[in-house]
Amino acid sequence: MIDWLIFVPACFALNLAFGPNNLLAMTHGARHGVLFAQKAAVGRLIVFIAMITASALGLGLLLTASAALFNIVKVLGAIYLIWLGIKLWRSAATLENSDTIDTATSTTSAFRSEALVAISNPKAILIFAAFFPQFVSVEAYWQSYALLGLCFLALEAIAIFAYATVGRFASRFASGKLSWMQRGSGVTMCLFGVFLLFRPQPSRS
Repeated sequence: MIDWLIFVPACFALNLAFGPNNLLAMTHGARHGVLFAQKAAVGRLIVFIAMITASALGLGLLLTASAALFNIVKVLGAIYLIWLGIKLWRSAATLENSDTIDTATSTTSAFRSEALVAISNPKAILIFAAFFPQFVSVEAYWQSYALLGLCFLALEAIAIFAYATVGRFASRFASGKLSWMQRGSGVTMCLFGVFLLFRPQPSRS
């Protein structure tokens, strides 16, 4: 039987942890609004569904146990985060020179960014491969893994809404300084990339 009293608060703490994906939700919320951020974050949720399924099949444990595979994911993820940070910094100039937004193109780009950041996040792999199994019921393995996954996704959606809302209110409070918020997001994203690059392979113990 799943111990929900322990899993839910522990899982929600992980959902709310400040990281690249939540930074993206906050940035999208500040620039385009809460609804836009939630639509873009569907890309993240789809990737997480695939990760949860892979972990249930044992592929997540294989990845966290293999130093070579982990390092490949880590390096590619770090490079992408740094590239994304530079892109956010450079796009700040467009906020100063134009008030118009190509919504269709922006939604597609934001969706893709959320998905790629989620894919490149070893932390998510470790959560599904090492955190989830501690709460799985052996007697009902697939059912319990599915329930844990659905709970995680629901809590992740709440975290997305929270960060997007914070970003939206922050942009209104700092009216006229949205470009500087964008630059701050870019620098922070680059720092995430650097930290990820030097992050050691986590232990599953």
